[in-house]
Amino acid sequence: MLKGVSRASKFGEVLALYERHGWRLVRVLARPEALAEFAGAPLGGVPAEESDVDAMWFSRPSQGGREAWELRLVGDTAYALFELFEPDEPEEDRADVRREMEARLREYAAPRPQG
Repeated sequence: MLKGVSRASKFGEVLALYERHGWRLVRVLARPEALAEFAGAPLGGVPAEESDVDAMWFSRPSQGGREAWELRLVGDTAYALFELFEPDEPEEDRADVRREMEARLREYAAPRPQG
């Protein structure tokens, strides 16, 4: 995380950026250090869930009745995963895809061994 920039303010910056582009915040994933900075206050009306990665889930309607979802890493590097769901796609299938996206984000954000 950038020195001098709180985790909570970094989350706020990402939220403002996405809201400007019509995205709606759906879920917040936060490491314990970030949760402590939130002090129980929900971000954008959405309570944060403890996680091993700082990330935010956003969604918005897309063309043809589809729904766009984006999982955005909150950190020094801008990184996001995107998925487009068909209107008739069952919620169970959508949830499976979102879990897979979270696993991919965790893998990306995991510390790399120095060597």
